[in-house]
Amino acid sequence: MTRTAKRVKINAQGTLRSLMRDYFLNLDAAASDPDRLVAWCTSVGPCEILTAFGYEVYFPENHGALLGARKISHECIPAAVGVGYCAESCSYMTSDIGAALSGVSPLTEAYGISGPPRPDLLAYSTNQCREVQDWWHFFGRRHDAKVLGICPPTHVGEVTDAHVAFVRHELQELINHIEGHLGRKMDYARLEQAVSLSSRASSLWRCVLDTARTRPSPMTFFDGLIHMAPVILMRGSQDAIDYYNLLLDEMNGRVSGGIGAIPDERFRIYWDGMPVWPKVREMSEKFFDLGVAVSASTYCNSWAFEDYAGGDPLEWMARTSTEIFINRSETFKQQFLIEMCEAFQIDGIIFHNARTCPNNTNSRFGMAQRLRDETGMPVLVFDGDLSDVRFFSTAQTMTNMEAFVEQLEGRLR
Repeated sequence: MTRTAKRVKINAQGTLRSLMRDYFLNLDAAASDPDRLVAWCTSVGPCEILTAFGYEVYFPENHGALLGARKISHECIPAAVGVGYCAESCSYMTSDIGAALSGVSPLTEAYGISGPPRPDLLAYSTNQCREVQDWWHFFGRRHDAKVLGICPPTHVGEVTDAHVAFVRHELQELINHIEGHLGRKMDYARLEQAVSLSSRASSLWRCVLDTARTRPSPMTFFDGLIHMAPVILMRGSQDAIDYYNLLLDEMNGRVSGGIGAIPDERFRIYWDGMPVWPKVREMSEKFFDLGVAVSASTYCNSWAFEDYAGGDPLEWMARTSTEIFINRSETFKQQFLIEMCEAFQIDGIIFHNARTCPNNTNSRFGMAQRLRDETGMPVLVFDGDLSDVRFFSTAQTMTNMEAFVEQLEGRLR
C-alpha cells in the first residue's frame, strides 16, 4: 500500500549539511598546507590520539559509504579487482581503492574538492575487521605514508582487565611510534580533553537513539544513517557535542508532541547488520509505505560508547575499542539483541547478510533461528551488500519485506 501521509522533516539536517561541508573543506585545506598534518583513521579507531597530536582526521570508511550511497561503487570495484583485490572482499575497501585508481570521488560533486586528503599517517584498529590493514597499506604505499595500527582481541565474551591492559599497551606503543615519526611528545592533557569530548558526543548520540524507545518512534534507522556522521567524523570536537544537543532537543520535542517518523506507526523492527547504501532511499520509502518503523539497529549503536568518568584516557580508549559489538562473542551478541528488542518494543528482526562483510553479519551461524526460537518474534534474513549492488535483488528483497510485514499482521489476528 502507498501512504498519503507526509514525512516530518528533521530540522537539524540543515545544520548537519553545513557541518559536513566545513569538515571536508577543512581536510582539503589541511592537505595542501605544509604546516598542517592529516591522518587517516578507522571508524572506531584511535582518533583521539591523532587529534591530540594535532592531526586533522579523515575516515575512509565514510568515503566507502558515500560511494555506495551515490551508487558508483560498482563502477569503481573492477579497478581494484584489476590490481589483485578479490571482488568478494569488503566492498568499502574495493570501491575506495577503485575510486582512487579511477580518479573519482563523490566529494567532488558534493563539495567541489578533488577527493580524499593526502595522508601524512594512516592509523587503524582491527577491532572491526582485518581488511582495514590491507586497505590502509594500499594507500600507505600509494602516498608513501607511515601505516600504524593496533589489533585488539576479537570474539570477546566478558571484557576483562587483561584485555583492556593488552589494548592499552598497544595504544601506548602507537603513541611511541607517532612520537618517533613526528619528533614531538604527546600532550596527555590534550588527549584527555579529546577523550572527554569524544565520550560526551557518544553519550549524546546514545540519548538520541534512545528516543526511539517511545511509540511512535521519533526517528528511524534510516534517519540514524544520516545523523550518525558527526559521532564518527567529528569525535573529539565540540562541534559534534553541539550538534547532538540540537538534534536531541528536536527528538525530545517530537516525543513530547507524539510526532512519529512513521505516521500511524504499525510495527517496530530491529535491523541487524550493515545498511545497503545504494538502496537506502528505496528501503526507507518501502518501510514508510508499510507503516513500519525500523526503530533500532546494531549499526547505529556501534558509536554509542560508555561514558568517560575521568582518569586514564588510554584505559577508556582500550575498553571502548574492545567492548564494541562487532568485536564480541556470539553469546554476547545474541543477548545484546534480545535486550535491545525488549528495550525498543520490537515486533520483528531483520538480518542483513552482507556478502562482502562477514564481520558485521550475524546471521551465518544460526543466530537468527535461535533468536526466533527464544523470543518468538518473526525473523527475516535477506542477502545483499553494503555497497556492491551485484549481490542485491531489489524486487526479491522488497517482496520479502512485504511478506515479512504480512507475517507481523498475521500475529495480530
